[in-house]
Amino acid sequence: MTGSLYRGQAGLPFSSTLRAYEPLEAFPAGQQEALREAGARSESRAAVENAELLASLGRITRPGGDPFPTGQTDLVRVLAVSTSGGGNDGDGGGGSHGDGDGGSWPARLLYCPSQLVLRAGLAANALLEGIHGPLAQLLIPEEQRDRHQERIDQVKAREGAARVHTRASTWGIPFSWFCLFQESDPTDVVEAGGRIVTVRIRTTLAAALERVRHAVAHLALAAPELDMLEDLTQLTEWLELFHPDSVVELDYGAVADKVYPDDSPLDVRLGIECLAEGDMTGAAAAYRRLASRWIPIRQLARAS
Repeated sequence: MTGSLYRGQAGLPFSSTLRAYEPLEAFPAGQQEALREAGARSESRAAVENAELLASLGRITRPGGDPFPTGQTDLVRVLAVSTSGGGNDGDGGGGSHGDGDGGSWPARLLYCPSQLVLRAGLAANALLEGIHGPLAQLLIPEEQRDRHQERIDQVKAREGAARVHTRASTWGIPFSWFCLFQESDPTDVVEAGGRIVTVRIRTTLAAALERVRHAVAHLALAAPELDMLEDLTQLTEWLELFHPDSVVELDYGAVADKVYPDDSPLDVRLGIECLAEGDMTGAAAAYRRLASRWIPIRQLARAS
């Protein structure tokens, strides 16, 4: 598959995302019409990604220094899935319906709203509460934070207790995310100009929940002290918020060009199974493979 995502991304941090796509009926009635309209438009997935990137760069250079999104141009990713039992038919987009598996099964649309207002608020709070909190208070004045809180309150009043459909990570993918996927899951490799632009791997919500619960059960017995157990527990709670017919997608982003082909889902699964069986040698070998692949990526965050 080819595409032209992330134009002008050179020099930006690697960013990867975990997304949940839900059927229309999972959303509040007042939001369904806007989502339906997004599904009827013809933007490709590449166009959606480029529009979101350009909007984020525009906020950074906005006069007045307010970095928060207004929500007026919130985007929606749409995924077309076959009704034959959870298979995915294509990368979707802002409104791509796909062709199904040759037309033998009708396609059903699933939606993942960007929810930039909510996500920006969560990211700002995490930054303010972290070790760089004092610097964040200087970069994001209280007046701007208060103004954005008003936007968040408006979104919640309009949409209710909204589920945040997207989780993001910079400079690498959390190992816990790989527990949701296996090598046999549908995968899109998006290439342009001789480079891998991104890799997207998908699975049904039911499969993701079964896998993550399996991993939690093994780690709770074999290695309850691991930080990954807490990450997996939080991931399970997040997945349980969504409609049973949802699809979960891991979007590598630009880091895919550095690591793909990637055996991380297999290495994480083998590592957990080895821990459960008391095979410390096998678990250590799996971790070394993961570390050799991902530690150099994380070190780029500190590179000058």
